[in-house]
Amino acid sequence: MNKMMTEPKDACGVFGVHGHPEAASLTYFGLYALQHRGQESAGISVARKGRIEVHKGMGLVPEIFKKEDLTLLEGEQSVGHVRYSTTGESSLSNAQPFVVRHKGRSYAVAHNGNLTNAHHLKARLEESGSIFQSTMDSEVALHQLIRNVKGSSLEEGLVKTAQELEGAFSIIFLTGKGEMIGMKDPNGFRPLCLGRLGQGYILASESCALDLVEAEFVRELAPGEIVIIDDDGVKSLLPEKKVQPSTCIFEYIYFARPDSTISGLNVYQMRKAFGRKLAEESPVDADFLMPFPDSGNYAALGYSEVSGIPFEMAMIRNHYVGRSFIQPTQSMREFAVRIKLNPVKEQIKGKEIIIIEDSIIRGTTSRTRVKALRELGAKKIHMRVSCPPTRFPCYYGIDFPDPSKLIAAQMETQAMAKHLGLDTLHYLSIEGMLEATGVSGAGSRFCKACFDGIYPVPVCEGISKECLEP
Repeated sequence: MNKMMTEPKDACGVFGVHGHPEAASLTYFGLYALQHRGQESAGISVARKGRIEVHKGMGLVPEIFKKEDLTLLEGEQSVGHVRYSTTGESSLSNAQPFVVRHKGRSYAVAHNGNLTNAHHLKARLEESGSIFQSTMDSEVALHQLIRNVKGSSLEEGLVKTAQELEGAFSIIFLTGKGEMIGMKDPNGFRPLCLGRLGQGYILASESCALDLVEAEFVRELAPGEIVIIDDDGVKSLLPEKKVQPSTCIFEYIYFARPDSTISGLNVYQMRKAFGRKLAEESPVDADFLMPFPDSGNYAALGYSEVSGIPFEMAMIRNHYVGRSFIQPTQSMREFAVRIKLNPVKEQIKGKEIIIIEDSIIRGTTSRTRVKALRELGAKKIHMRVSCPPTRFPCYYGIDFPDPSKLIAAQMETQAMAKHLGLDTLHYLSIEGMLEATGVSGAGSRFCKACFDGIYPVPVCEGISKECLEP
């Protein structure tokens, strides 16, 4: 797990195609649309003639796949993955999809999330003779499925596997016999949607990936739902015992693309709503407000709409630089921060400014940027953050570091403002955030554990027996 990051990392993105002659090419473009969910590695697997072939590598999608690679990946069933590491180190052995062959049958898995009981399951599997090729929890899920399918039907094995896995998981399995399977955890932490393209079907982490390949959005998978897609169509298996959904609210704050819709809520509109509520809770006079693109753009639009303060793009983003936290070393990360944004100097000098941010994790990047604005002659600098203070680790698929690495867990807001070099600092309240969603009973519908420390699913840290109970 990369402890040098200054912004949150999501686990990954998944995309699967069933019943289309250009499955690999469609998956390539689907992963392109989901690149924001993972920039460490990517891979595509294709099922053909009872076998599953895979091509994967470290880096971005266009760096890994060339035209000739896609030409070799022939087949009508495909699954792809883009990854950040949350469980397992960043290495090619942990790149997905992960493919195995067992008793003449091939399987591939692509997983978004984090299994909170992976270490317990892995220990039990190793005791019974299982051999692991990676350190990621996705391989644990695949081992569980293969064990459960042995001697049972595929449906029975899937249901049993889903019952044994704990934590956050939106998974696509591909079998050499032509089935594509989607599986979502009972709490529905991570998104997974179903689409239709001609006579074929698509599973994707976000609806924006369906838009790119011109697929019809059918619906979001329900929490705990399993879908089996084969030549006969889509079969849905729903859990007998349902739990209260806990959709990760950070998907709306930061991770998901603004043109995606998750659980019926458009991400763009949610971010603007957070900004509007933030303006109501923490008004301040200024000459203009600005985001550090692209993180605070949409909340800034909402804040400007309510406050009447002009929105300006006083920082210009270099779009050919990746997010700073994906760099493998601290020195490279700092270099990426310097080249990522460049100020419009004439806009800043002598002005009172409001910076709109979507989140503050470690605070190192914010401090560097505020210092740069001071050096350019900004008169006063206020910061408004469109989510509550992030004080607790996430165990459900986001690489938030331990509390000692979270600035809001170490400082009160006033002390943080001084540390960051700000004149004032205010966060959106938890109550305001929930109200801004417009969802009835939002307090119980969304997971907000990183803000309030209330974990919907029990969590055992590492190999410790001390669990955080919901």
